[in-house]
Amino acid sequence: MHLQEIIIFSGFLIFIILMLFIDIGLFKKEVKEVSFKTALYWTIGWISLALIFWGIIYLFGDKIHNIRTIDELKIIVSKYDHPIEFSSNNFDALVSDYKRNLSLEYITGYLIEYALSVDNIFVMLMIFYSFGLERKYYHKVLFWGILGAIIMRFLFIFVSAAVIQQFSWVLYGFGLLLVFTGVKMFIEKNKKKTIDPGNHKIVILASKLFKVDKEYKGGAFFIKKNKQLYITTLFVILLVIEFTDVIFAVDSVPAIFSITKDPYIVYFSNIFAIIGLRSLFFLLENMIEKFSYLKIGLSVLLVFIGVKMLVHDIFPISTMYSLLTILSILTISIVISLLIPNQSFLGQDADSTS
Repeated sequence: MHLQEIIIFSGFLIFIILMLFIDIGLFKKEVKEVSFKTALYWTIGWISLALIFWGIIYLFGDKIHNIRTIDELKIIVSKYDHPIEFSSNNFDALVSDYKRNLSLEYITGYLIEYALSVDNIFVMLMIFYSFGLERKYYHKVLFWGILGAIIMRFLFIFVSAAVIQQFSWVLYGFGLLLVFTGVKMFIEKNKKKTIDPGNHKIVILASKLFKVDKEYKGGAFFIKKNKQLYITTLFVILLVIEFTDVIFAVDSVPAIFSITKDPYIVYFSNIFAIIGLRSLFFLLENMIEKFSYLKIGLSVLLVFIGVKMLVHDIFPISTMYSLLTILSILTISIVISLLIPNQSFLGQDADSTS
């Protein structure tokens, strides 16, 4: 990282963490449920912030890598494979094209991640229901789960970017993975499975590594009994949520790499979608069954993105075309879900967490 990149990236992380602590209510001691109205306001707020950041990238995207000359621009464009044509030596015009493309990559990546988050919400609901977690503790578990996801996504994204830089063929592997996941999601769209808390891999592993107090039902992650430290069921649920996010990232992060290879844009779009996940969870938890055809749409979306990665050398698909295709897939699946009620979304596959 260059100094400019470090400053911008550090400022971004500080801002995001600050907003997360404001969200949880840092100065509120009481534990309470999140209402639909509060969730709606926060969802609008997070989406608005993501859109504002889109505008910032459109106006100042060149500052991320501190581009000052045409030669520096050529290096960045070549390094991250941006579709910028150097048909002239007009630096201002070239930078303008670069910023426009960068902002388009960001918003497309954000849309992909945000759409796939709906499937993740279903899985988290299954986890909470299966463990019998009281609703008033949902917010706390989701807050710390998302804070952990911010750190893990950083490692996953920048390691993946480094690997792609060295071994470009990895993109074909990502493409195959996404096509496989999309086809599997479509085939298993009606499969009804539940999570068995007692036999979950993370639960078994946590029981081997730590002393677990299964009787405690409060809001603490750790307690002391007989001068010994125990983890609570609440902390075990948090571990399961973190594990779920790792599995989820294996699909969603490669999907954004199909749009851009710039790890900063991948991370920015990823994090804005993740931090909005908690408010979206509380907004959709009581009406997610209405989107019964959305999982079909998500499976088509994953297959499209996977195919895009597989054919990118032979038939490159522009970012704008990708954005329009993704919007069309999501719009059609949502409209069909609202017009033609089908089986409950919660009757679908929760297999990815067991």
